[in-house]
Amino acid sequence: MTALAASFALSGCGVVNNMIYKTTGDVMQGFSRNHTVPYLLESDDLAMGCAMSEATAPLLMSFGRVTSEPDQLAVMLYLSAGSCAEEKANEYELAGLAKMYAMDGTAAEDAFIQKKRAYSLAAKRYLKGWQHHNAYYGKPDDSECPDFDDEMDEFIYMAGLLSGLQALNGQVQATSSIGVPFNTASVVGRASQCLDNNKWWGAPMALRATVWAMVPGTEPKGEDAFERLAIAQEQGKKAGVRLGHVFHAIAATNKNDSDLVKSIIRDYSESVKTDNANEDWRFVDAMAESMLVSISDRLWMENTGHRTPMGQFGTFWDDQQEPVETMDLDDLL
Repeated sequence: MTALAASFALSGCGVVNNMIYKTTGDVMQGFSRNHTVPYLLESDDLAMGCAMSEATAPLLMSFGRVTSEPDQLAVMLYLSAGSCAEEKANEYELAGLAKMYAMDGTAAEDAFIQKKRAYSLAAKRYLKGWQHHNAYYGKPDDSECPDFDDEMDEFIYMAGLLSGLQALNGQVQATSSIGVPFNTASVVGRASQCLDNNKWWGAPMALRATVWAMVPGTEPKGEDAFERLAIAQEQGKKAGVRLGHVFHAIAATNKNDSDLVKSIIRDYSESVKTDNANEDWRFVDAMAESMLVSISDRLWMENTGHRTPMGQFGTFWDDQQEPVETMDLDDLL
């Protein structure tokens, strides 16, 4: 009888604990979506966001064991965590380019191996974000556009599309299969039509045009990917969320048009002097600048052996120097 009573008591404790865990999980999910994510998006501290996503993702995702899976939150966590790994990949690439410039082939090869490993991790994280996006919103290739609840719902949808595209790019850069379907870019491009292009700073059209520019046979008849990208760049500039510059630069890099890449970076650096970042989306604009600095660093490293000098983002090693006025000593005599 005593054993039976103890069994019921322990069973009751388990039920109570499960209720507490579920309630805690629901509260944490709701708070993170409605407050933590918006708070972070108003910040421009990318390193802080990176550290937070890597540190808290296991904790927040574990609540999926006791309550509904936090799919929306997962999209943001894995997108940010993937960018952390991609940042490391960029650093390894720069180290490799520096060693190549110094004619140290062995060290360069080692750095490029590390780069591929980091891209492999980035691709896995981005893929998780993409999978959670599809779990919440439905697979974009076999469903209609979702009914969004609010603005944050739309933004997370767009973040998921970015995760899908970045997952594919990471897989390509890693030169090994991570399990990302090769039609992901086309799927993402079509799904971007579910978002209001004007509301979201021209980014949906820029994303779609980037796919057109990079995947042969996807550009619709009568469209010009780079014309669309130029328009999106201007839209982002006016809105203070300059993702359009990034998409434009990525497409130009893929085309090996270094002059266009330089022009895009110059335009961004001039824009930030006169057009402030949108206060609600500072993090996104800061992310755009970080990605453009990475592209600039790669160009500088390939041509000079060092990255973009401090205070010279938007300029390049081969820029024509403005003439300096000199004083004729004869004028003083």
